[in-house]
Amino acid sequence: MKSLAAFRLVPFLVLALALPLWAAEMKPDKPADFDMHAPYVRYHFQDNDMDFTFGSVVLGSATNGGVEIGEAFAVAARIKDGDAASWQQEWLKMAGLVEERGEKSLSGGHKVSAMRQFMRASNYYRFGLLAMMPDDPRLPKAANKSRELMRKAGKLMDPPLEYFEVPFEGTVLPCYFRAAKADGKPRKTLLMLGGGETFAEDLIFYIMPQALERGYNFITADLPGQGIMPLQGKYFRAEMHKPVMAIVDKIITRKEIDKKRLAVYGISGGGGFAPQAAQHDARLKAVVVNSCVVDAHPLFASMTPVTTATAEKMATWKSFHANTVKGVAWRWNVPMDNIPGLVDANKGFAFTPSKLTVPLLSVVGEGEYNGGAEVKRQQKLCIDGVANANKRLIVTPLVEGASNHCIMENRSVMAQEVFDWLDSALK
Repeated sequence: MKSLAAFRLVPFLVLALALPLWAAEMKPDKPADFDMHAPYVRYHFQDNDMDFTFGSVVLGSATNGGVEIGEAFAVAARIKDGDAASWQQEWLKMAGLVEERGEKSLSGGHKVSAMRQFMRASNYYRFGLLAMMPDDPRLPKAANKSRELMRKAGKLMDPPLEYFEVPFEGTVLPCYFRAAKADGKPRKTLLMLGGGETFAEDLIFYIMPQALERGYNFITADLPGQGIMPLQGKYFRAEMHKPVMAIVDKIITRKEIDKKRLAVYGISGGGGFAPQAAQHDARLKAVVVNSCVVDAHPLFASMTPVTTATAEKMATWKSFHANTVKGVAWRWNVPMDNIPGLVDANKGFAFTPSKLTVPLLSVVGEGEYNGGAEVKRQQKLCIDGVANANKRLIVTPLVEGASNHCIMENRSVMAQEVFDWLDSALK
């Protein structure tokens, strides 16, 4: 098998059958307060955070082989709305079932079947980590199981998905690399960065198959603050370009990488990490952000679920939402009973647009773009300020179901915009 294209699905036709009817006017179903995790179409759950996660993170990954719709709704049917423990229990249970199928296929020599099952099982263990508290003993076990299965799946791919580690500050950054083809020729390459709640494995399902089929090598990693790096005392820090540069140091000599065509793409908080890295590292030749975070401090200050999270208010939240917010604080090394402390913790998480001299694309979903004035302001600061003349803002439409944070619910539209632009920028 030469690429993952063989197991890509046609998820949106199926997904359309599973969703409630959309309002005729296609008006966003959003809360009054600005929330990055607002779902702009109702998918299944009444809890907003759980519904966003189910529609965008779970169902969205079907595009790239991360979920079967039947398995997703079989799990959802057993979850108590808004309850973190119920979500975790049911996804971990399904992960085990799919893992068993993978082992059965592998023992029979059926490598394609085993690879597909291991990939989904990896993703399901990852789903089971969502809204899980850092002191939960299941967290490192499930995270390691997710990584173990991705590595097993990677060895069954052709060319293989390679796991490697980059030494950094007394520990290692977990990374993945997959070449577009196995011939060793230098090709354009995408370095993919996540944000405040991502694992490296998430980004494989976010865009890797779409990169490969367009002839791009693919690289991704856990930076400090991501994955289970905080368990090792590695939290987010203002100078996120330093770990990114360490990764570039490691991969830049690979013969498969065309040094003149190495791009970096950052989503969510990575919308600040990626341009900051390019500002400091001339080896990065183009930047894509989804969306642009020029300065994270005022952006966090605009998020009402963060700034108004008193103990009394949090006591009224369902556990899935409460644990999700607390988990973000943990990743920034902020006490989990001081959620507003995330605002000051993000001072210095910034880049200077006028010092960014490479082409830049900012892509953002319509719901997120119109949902908060600060998001819109940051896009203007970014596009107006970037020094390179090749800069563009694309707002993907709600009417096409491409509206949420990071456009995870329509990865086909997202990838079309990203790679059509990159193809031109990296000529």
